[in-house]
Amino acid sequence: MSIQTQYQQKRMSAADAIRVVRNGDTVVIPTAVAEPPALLTALSEVRRDLRDVQISQILPVRNYSYFDPETVENVRHTAYFFSGVSRPGGKAGWVDFIPSCFSEMPDLIGRGLMGADVVFTLASPMDEHGYFSLGLAADYTMAAIAKARAVVLEVNPNVPFVNGNCHVHISQVTALIESEQPMLEVGLPKIGPVQEAIGKYVADMIPDGATLQIGYGGIPDAVVMQLTHKRDLGVHTEMIGDGILSLIEAGAVTNRKKNYLPGKSVATFALGSQKLYKFLHRNPSFEMHPVDFTNDPYLAGLNDNLHAINATMQIDFLGQCGSESLGTTPYSGTGGQTDFVRAANRSKGGKAFIVLPSTAKDDTISRIVPMLTPGTHMSTTKNDINYVVTEFGVAQLRGKSAHQRCAALIGIAHPNFRAELREAAKKMGLA
Repeated sequence: MSIQTQYQQKRMSAADAIRVVRNGDTVVIPTAVAEPPALLTALSEVRRDLRDVQISQILPVRNYSYFDPETVENVRHTAYFFSGVSRPGGKAGWVDFIPSCFSEMPDLIGRGLMGADVVFTLASPMDEHGYFSLGLAADYTMAAIAKARAVVLEVNPNVPFVNGNCHVHISQVTALIESEQPMLEVGLPKIGPVQEAIGKYVADMIPDGATLQIGYGGIPDAVVMQLTHKRDLGVHTEMIGDGILSLIEAGAVTNRKKNYLPGKSVATFALGSQKLYKFLHRNPSFEMHPVDFTNDPYLAGLNDNLHAINATMQIDFLGQCGSESLGTTPYSGTGGQTDFVRAANRSKGGKAFIVLPSTAKDDTISRIVPMLTPGTHMSTTKNDINYVVTEFGVAQLRGKSAHQRCAALIGIAHPNFRAELREAAKKMGLA
C-alpha cells in the first residue's frame, strides 16, 4: 500500500480521531506549543462521556475546557511541569503531578512506570518518504509513541520539518487530522534592571567557545542579550527560543568549538515566535532530539565548557534550591535543571549557574534564607550546586564548607537582609 493511500485511509475529523481514547487511558501530550489544539478541544467537548482518562503533559499553554474541577473524574490533567494554565488546579489539588527529572521521563514511560496509552501531538506535513516531523517537541513524546496503543497526529503546515530523532512514519500512525491555525507564539520575558545586573555577572564568566544551555525566563534571556559579542558559542540545550536565535543571527553561535555534535545546535523543544519556527524548518544546522538524549548529564557533559543557566525561587545557607514550589504549593516542576547542573559540573571547563533576584514582593522577602520554607520541593541539591548569582554578585559554592557557603550567600543577599541573615547563621552555628 502506498504512503499516500495510508495517509488518506487514516485522515479523519477530530471528533472521529479522539474515539481511540478509552476509559482509563493515559493520553500523552508534548511540551507547550507542540500540543494539538484541535484534538484537545474535541476531547474536551466529549469529556463527560469518558471516565478516568488522564492527560499528561509538560507546560500546557492553552486553557482547554477539560481543565475543569467538576469533571476530573472524567478527564484529569496530570502535570509533568506546571504552567500558568495548570497551576491553579495544582494549588487546589484537582491537578495532580508526577515528580521526575526531564531526562528520565522517556525511560519511565518505556518501563511502564508512567502511562502512555495514547499520544496526541502536532506534526509537520508528511514528506515524500512517509515521515512526519515532531518539529516543535521530541521530548518524551517519541518514547510515548513507541509505547502507545494509538498515535494521533494533528498535521499542520505551520509545524516545521526539523532534522534529528523526531520523525514518525505513517505506518506508526493510528489516525490523523489536518489543521492550519498558526502556531502559538510565546514572547520573550520582561527584563528589568535586576535581571540585567544578574545577566552581566553571568555573561562576563562565559568565554568564547562555550556551549550553552539556557532555561526560560527573564534572567536567562538577560544573559543571552549580553552574549552577542562572543565568538564560536555552541548550543546544547533543552529549549530553543528567540534568545538563542538572536545569538545565531548575531553570528555568536557557530558550534565550531563543540566537541560533541560539532556544527549542530541541539534541543528537545521549541518555544518562541513564528520567526523561530521558520528558522528551524529543514535547517541543517539544527537538530531536535528526545530529552533522554539532550538532557542526559553524561552526553551533555561531553561538551567541554558547557555553561548551564537556570533559575530558582529560593536558596538556603547550604545551597539547596527550591525551584519548583512555594512551600507545599506546587509552582513549576523539576524540568531539566538537575540534568544540566550535573552535566555542567562534569563538563571539562563547565559552569552551572543558578540565578535569582535577591528579593521577592517588592524587596520585602529575602530569597536567600537560612532554611527552605517547610514543604518546599528541592531541585538542585547542596551536593550539585556551583555558582549562585544575584544582582549583588556571584557566590561559588562547589567544594566549599558549610560556613564558607553561608558567608558567600549572605554576601550576595540584599543588603537590607544581611544583618538578620548573619544572626540566623550564628544561631545555626554557621558563622
